[in-house]
Amino acid sequence: MKKNLILIAAAALCACGGRYGAGIPAEYEQLLDGALTGCPRADSLRTLLRETPREERGAMAYLIAWMPQGDRDTMRLDLLRENVTYALRARAEFPWAQALPDSVFLNDVLPYAVVDEVRDAWRRDFYERFAPRVKGCTDIRAALDTVNRILPSAVGVEYNTLREKTNQSPSESMRQGMASCTGLSILLVDALRSVGIPARFAGTASWHDDRGNHSWTEVRLDDGWHFTEFYQPSALDRAWFLADAGQAVPGERKYAIYAVSFRPTGDWFPMVWNEESRDIHAEDVSQSYRDVYAAYADQAARAGTHTTVTFRMFRDKRHATESGDRIAANVDVFCGAEQMGGGRTAGPLQDMNDALKFLLERTAPTRSVTRTPAAS
Repeated sequence: MKKNLILIAAAALCACGGRYGAGIPAEYEQLLDGALTGCPRADSLRTLLRETPREERGAMAYLIAWMPQGDRDTMRLDLLRENVTYALRARAEFPWAQALPDSVFLNDVLPYAVVDEVRDAWRRDFYERFAPRVKGCTDIRAALDTVNRILPSAVGVEYNTLREKTNQSPSESMRQGMASCTGLSILLVDALRSVGIPARFAGTASWHDDRGNHSWTEVRLDDGWHFTEFYQPSALDRAWFLADAGQAVPGERKYAIYAVSFRPTGDWFPMVWNEESRDIHAEDVSQSYRDVYAAYADQAARAGTHTTVTFRMFRDKRHATESGDRIAANVDVFCGAEQMGGGRTAGPLQDMNDALKFLLERTAPTRSVTRTPAAS
């Protein structure tokens, strides 16, 4: 009789797919065990897994296994349910999402957050806004271009440093109608993910000339990762900051470029608005930007279509040969309304050969804008 009971119990365990229910890969069980150890809501999260539909359970397990401890302890469970349901709905609906490897979908489409912003219910809202707009798209590139182009008007948000804070969630930015580069990048990542396009947050704590930080968005197409911004640039990998990104310093925390990952990478994203945090996983992608810019500059040089324009700023044109009369000022260069580059001129203590340079198209009508001189 005892042997029969053991066999029945074993059969029941197999039928339910292990301790956390059917549909969860076996390798997740140990991850879940570790994640839930010491978690004050462990029982609630176990119940959530068991109550999640079998076809959604693997995705839910992935999020619970890798989410930051603070989210595991406090995040609203209904947001997790909605996020998983609508992420998988997009995957089932759009062919480009169906074609993604599971590893890419789980890490770069499924996550409910981008960095450390407030966790709010954006997934269903954005799916309902953008899914109808990409329904007729035949491939991922067409869907990307559509979302990127219509996003500012679709969410009613514009760039403005008067926003309440740096790392705004979608609802916070939409309530104010404004965000800076971090909030805009969060919006774009979430909008792309809502229709099954893998996207991630990227940025640097500081450009090479200490002009400050910047954030943007990377998107994964069939040939790998590319970069874009909230205000769609003329082409992928051709944003205004390309020349600056081309001087990123791999391995140097302040001057490197990092891309966020939901699952651990062994490294972390340097959030200048939350400098003590090590919660957001990331990888150093500086070399890829150096390679893109080097290829761009080489192609322009061989084609003879571009020329190097040098900027030096002086307090008085009568002293244009005196190093001590130079001013460190921020300069932006535009072709029409599109920004082509930006940088900071050398100050009085830098070498006279150290000058701000832009690689600009010879025939394009350009203009420069000098902002308030920075302290030198």
